[in-house]
Amino acid sequence: MSVLHKFLRLFIVRTRAEVFLITFGLALGATQRGATYVTTYPGWLGWLMFGCCCLAVFMAGAKMLQAVDLERTLEQYE
Repeated sequence: MSVLHKFLRLFIVRTRAEVFLITFGLALGATQRGATYVTTYPGWLGWLMFGCCCLAVFMAGAKMLQAVDLERTLEQYE
């Protein structure tokens, strides 16, 4: 097994707990970016962009959870 292959295996998400940790990290970054948008664009536009940042994280987290569940289901049938 090459060193590159071993390194790339670190980036494979296998459990739901890992998905929740990744989603938490993404959410922290998204709320920080959203707070910047609120201060840069005062009013409804800033809050709209804040909401879009948070919504994108929730959508990505849901998709990762589905992918982990699908992978687990496919492993059962192999």
